[in-house]
Amino acid sequence: MAENKTQATDASVDEFIEAVESPKKKEDAFALKKMMEEVTGEKAVMWGPSIVGFGQYHYKYDSGREGDFLIVGFSPRKASISVYLLGCMENNFDELLSKLGKHKMSVSCLYINKLADINESVLRELIKKSYDFMKEKYPSR
Repeated sequence: MAENKTQATDASVDEFIEAVESPKKKEDAFALKKMMEEVTGEKAVMWGPSIVGFGQYHYKYDSGREGDFLIVGFSPRKASISVYLLGCMENNFDELLSKLGKHKMSVSCLYINKLADINESVLRELIKKSYDFMKEKYPSR
């Protein structure tokens, strides 16, 4: 069975963020790193070449496929900042999301243009709820 393409690496998170072209996205990425470290108590780790992740969980599907993946994270992409909240896949956070501010949402990914567009205390709460849900559902081995 093929391994996941996106795995934790030893690459430097700060070097990755320093290489972000947009000064505003770079500033927001450092702020998100600090926020997620504070909320999760986890150290930032690069996952693949472009995702900054915090915490990890081990999953195993009925098909037999299994692996490890980040619990929460972000990536400062050109179009927007992608915020990965894996706990949103199985929870209804609509009430919190309605208070967040300007964003788009997919199954487990929140897209924001800049931190100034959103309510950071609501984002902190979303990160915490998502992280706590995943830690409870997938306890460490």
